[in-house]
Amino acid sequence: MIVQFSMKNVLSFKDEVVLDMRSIPAYKEHNYNLMKLPSEEKLLRVAAIYGANASGKSNLCRGMWMFQNIVMRSMNAVENTENKVLKQFYRPFAFEDKPGNSEYQIILSDDEAEYRYGFEFNSKQIVSEWLYRKDYAVNRVSTILERDHQSITMGASVRRECDKYKEQIPEDALVLTFFSRLALKTTSVFRKVFDGIHKMMIAESDFYEQDLIRKTYLPKAIDENKEELLNFLASIDTGIKDISYKIIDNGIEFYTYHIGKDGKKYPINLYNESSGTLKSIIVYIIASFVIDSNGLMFVDELSAKLHPLLLKFIVDLFYNEKSKAQLIYTTHDTTLMDKKFFRRDQILFVQKDDYGYSTLSTLSDFRVRSDASFEKDYLAGVYGGIPMLKEFSMKAE
Repeated sequence: MIVQFSMKNVLSFKDEVVLDMRSIPAYKEHNYNLMKLPSEEKLLRVAAIYGANASGKSNLCRGMWMFQNIVMRSMNAVENTENKVLKQFYRPFAFEDKPGNSEYQIILSDDEAEYRYGFEFNSKQIVSEWLYRKDYAVNRVSTILERDHQSITMGASVRRECDKYKEQIPEDALVLTFFSRLALKTTSVFRKVFDGIHKMMIAESDFYEQDLIRKTYLPKAIDENKEELLNFLASIDTGIKDISYKIIDNGIEFYTYHIGKDGKKYPINLYNESSGTLKSIIVYIIASFVIDSNGLMFVDELSAKLHPLLLKFIVDLFYNEKSKAQLIYTTHDTTLMDKKFFRRDQILFVQKDDYGYSTLSTLSDFRVRSDASFEKDYLAGVYGGIPMLKEFSMKAE
């Protein structure tokens, strides 16, 4: 479970931005939207992020994706210096002469402890790195790792095994990634944090169009959960009665089946279905996987090409009490921006000023009347995060 994610000097977010999934205890509405930690804190299952075009919504999603890639690929041996991971994913705020270091931090939780991990870096090196573990049973924080540009200090619980390896870690590689790959008794804490970051499903708006995504997830869904997939397709009124695939010349072709007036079943290539249907299938399959694995799904422009009722259907999947999965998504669709569906701490806004600085706020930051319409006030500009349109006219020559 993700408790919090923050980044600083990344893309359009020059100052620190914090995406906090902790709920506000004073809000009593929609308790089923929350899940409880052993610390008695409650986390949001779903968060929706609104904002104008070019405000920075996608940058928030892309920033988390870049953070994940740095962690996953930090120890990859790449001879070509042009493809070094830090150089590839160092994307500081662009509108200043001195770019400075970028910084990421994530707080993860399981049933035993909370883990706070982060690092500061530039295109050449890891400047600092840290990992702390807070044990829920004793409510005590212990240091696992502290690093600066000169030295790496291991905490007492891992020092005996790990100290002899730390000199092998390059200045452009993460200690977390290095030790997560070693099969030592005390390195399980590194693997736990690494795995928590690895299983986050972070997707840009066009992810459902990618062949790799389809070929990775769809065959397994057809083989193992075909009945559930067909029930989903029936519930959203696609007209699809069956789905299959064939492996042809090392490639895969997918087919859907519809019933004609004569009562016969007719196949068509999956790619002849509407883009909305294609996206619905992929979103449902990945959401099901994330929910089963108690992971995180962060999707940019989730509502694009989806009917508002279908968007609500996908969101409601994450209110499964048997799962600890979380959904974060960006959107322009205000259909669910309503107190009937969301708590005030579940609605977030991204706004960019005239100088290119993006900021993040939540509806809970504003004084909201008890009878207020979230959607109406948002579109009226009360909370920000909307385009500032100016008069524009076209003249015919």
